[in-house]
Amino acid sequence: MTEIKAKVSETMVQKNILSVKDLTISFHTFEGEVQAVRGVSFDLKEGETLALVGESGSGKTVSTKAITRLLPTKSANISSGEILYNGENLLDKSAKEMNKIRGKEIAMIFQDPMTSLNPTLTVGRQIAEPLEEHQGLSKKAALAEAIQLMEKVGIIGAKQRASQYPHQFSGGMRQRVMIAMALACHPKIVIADEPTTALDVTIQAQIIDLLKDLKTEFQTSTIFITHDLGVVANIADRVAVMYAGKIVEIGTSDEIFYNPKHPYTWGLLASMPTLEIGDKDLYTIPGAPPNLLNLPKGDPFASRNMYALEIDFEEEPEMYRISETHYAATWLLDVQAPEIEPPLEIQARNKIFEQTLAAKKG
Repeated sequence: MTEIKAKVSETMVQKNILSVKDLTISFHTFEGEVQAVRGVSFDLKEGETLALVGESGSGKTVSTKAITRLLPTKSANISSGEILYNGENLLDKSAKEMNKIRGKEIAMIFQDPMTSLNPTLTVGRQIAEPLEEHQGLSKKAALAEAIQLMEKVGIIGAKQRASQYPHQFSGGMRQRVMIAMALACHPKIVIADEPTTALDVTIQAQIIDLLKDLKTEFQTSTIFITHDLGVVANIADRVAVMYAGKIVEIGTSDEIFYNPKHPYTWGLLASMPTLEIGDKDLYTIPGAPPNLLNLPKGDPFASRNMYALEIDFEEEPEMYRISETHYAATWLLDVQAPEIEPPLEIQARNKIFEQTLAAKKG
């Protein structure tokens, strides 16, 4: 395994800027009720980056679209939960009130800028629109500010390019335009939904570095959605692992990468390519995620879990506390569970974590 230097996060008292509590969301379909999000709870602290990771269909995007109230009103049903921002429940806000919050205080960077940008408007006009709407700037002043934002996100020749249309930009440049739009009004929270998925690895690295720099400059709190744990390692302070509509493990970036406790997290980490793999086959988690129309009895991950206990097929596990910041929902953490050795790759990560903690204490 490639030697990875773990950083141990300093314990800081940070105020929660956003709290999602027991959020449950389903969708009405012709086939039945899809249980997309099931009792999800998490906090976002001021100035931190929280990553939501997991396979497609795990509930990451649906959870965050509920925050911005962008779920389809006809099919989506939020049956329980609260989303507290500045002490107020966003689920109680009217459409008019959300229009004042969305873009100004909570902004979103979408996965595919080509389908999110308006092909009939110049990029300069699209970046300027939220400045006119939320900041009350004139068209001229808003466009001037938009050009400055384009320069800030690394678009060369911004003044000339502001008059161009989305199809005249490359994928990486379009994503930079989306980032400029999201940051236009200096929002307190930015939700980045798989912002690097459609980009090659070189451009991915540039976008990640850009997001990190802008987060520091603008002092934003960020929710970063991805299925790529390699991306998470470079940007997240904390990580929430989602499976079948629930958070199954949450902790600091170091705890998730170097001291994971849930077998699903083990599988995700073992699936990451490393320099040591060579020509060996990359590990894949067996099977497929469950059908959210008809969830199986017990833990939805049980049928894919080589470490599953009998109780996994009967009851869903509770969330067990590992540390002040680290929790996991697996019966392997129960006092009555047998001792299980995690995969060798995970054991190697655990040693790095233990050595780093010991060095810090010493």
